[in-house]
Amino acid sequence: SSEAKNMVKLPPVEFIDDVDKYMKDKKPDEVLGQLQEKFQTFKLLESRLLQSRARMLGKVPHIEKAIEMVMLLVEKESSSEQITVDFELSDHVYTKATINKGTQNVYLWLGANVMVEYSLEEAKGLLEQNKINANQNIANHEKDLNFVRDSITTLEVSMARVYNWDVMQRASAKGGSK
Repeated sequence: SSEAKNMVKLPPVEFIDDVDKYMKDKKPDEVLGQLQEKFQTFKLLESRLLQSRARMLGKVPHIEKAIEMVMLLVEKESSSEQITVDFELSDHVYTKATINKGTQNVYLWLGANVMVEYSLEEAKGLLEQNKINANQNIANHEKDLNFVRDSITTLEVSMARVYNWDVMQRASAKGGSK
């Protein structure tokens, strides 16, 4: 709906209710060209939003895995035993790793070749906030995608209505000239 706040910063697409009134003093080819241009803009935006949403959906399981590991370390922090875990080197490649007793810090990969050392509590807080942010971004993308899809549908209907109006005008002009 046009009242819903959209994050994509594009104006809502107007539905052409009265085509005769809308097309008054306008050339059909120009109007169809403008509608087609808007349509292409929204299709490109839809594609970008889908890619971005897919990237974010892929990040959430990694964040959850990291939170689980930090929680395990917090749980075993005061333990006198060493912990042996399967450490993921890359996708589907694991090795055994032994974590020393009393481990109080972890290193988190922030991206862009940056790794930072955090205390277990700081790491847990940061990861939980990252998960909240990622889920909020996904929800925002869903809202934006709904807005963009509604706009695409409205543009498709508008293009069809203008095209059909133009066909009818040409047919009536032909019929009138006989």
